[in-house]
Amino acid sequence: MSTPAAAQEYGLADGAGIAARAAGLTKAYGTGETTVVALDAVDVAITRGRFTAVMGPSGSGKSTLMHCLAGLDTVSAGQVWLGGTEITGLNDRELTRLRRDRVGFMFQSFNLLPTLNALENITLPMDIAGRKPDREWLRQVIDTLGLGDRLKHRPAELSGGQQQRVACARALASRPELIFADEPTGNLDSRSGQEVLAMLRSAVDELGQTVVMVTHDPGAAAVSDLVLFLADGRIVDEMPHPTAEAVLERMKRFDGVRKS
Repeated sequence: MSTPAAAQEYGLADGAGIAARAAGLTKAYGTGETTVVALDAVDVAITRGRFTAVMGPSGSGKSTLMHCLAGLDTVSAGQVWLGGTEITGLNDRELTRLRRDRVGFMFQSFNLLPTLNALENITLPMDIAGRKPDREWLRQVIDTLGLGDRLKHRPAELSGGQQQRVACARALASRPELIFADEPTGNLDSRSGQEVLAMLRSAVDELGQTVVMVTHDPGAAAVSDLVLFLADGRIVDEMPHPTAEAVLERMKRFDGVRKS
């Protein structure tokens, strides 16, 4: 059951650490009369070791929120922290290093290099950084995602679901503090999409990772521990222990507001 919208910092869980946090986060595009406010003074905390889904109507600011929390986009006002590090004051080089060392990403497009096999794609970010992977952790990730017999295959030799598993393994392999997934099932059939959601769930439950996923799918959101709802650039509600039915019902209220 969802909690009513109120002046609060959404996403907090008692007794849990914070993986990322934003205070007064504002993102605007354009100037003067053409200004579009994508995020409007958002206060949010991402709890460590939890699977958080972000939902809202098209244009609500959900992808912008993820990009700002991940340091992929600059903010117009407010502050963002990754763990105990405020990232809004970092320069491009510092941000690049922070994302490389502490954040994992999954997107609709798998972004695998076609000339590399699965294992080489998985370890590529660490290879670029000149870091050796933790072999025991890498093996655990590969086994958890069921990729042991696909490591020598190139992307063209893998199904869509298998390619997304490789992308997931790449996001996990460096053991990042936080994994951001932007519509990770958007380009997959229903079966492959369910595989990816199960992988993300396992990453949290079995590997102790923290996941933030932007999605438009109530069924996908139901796999998470908490859903944050955005509307007009603000977080307006949250739902712990979501079900697909409850999320769908909450989303219908957004449709009702737009039509009224």
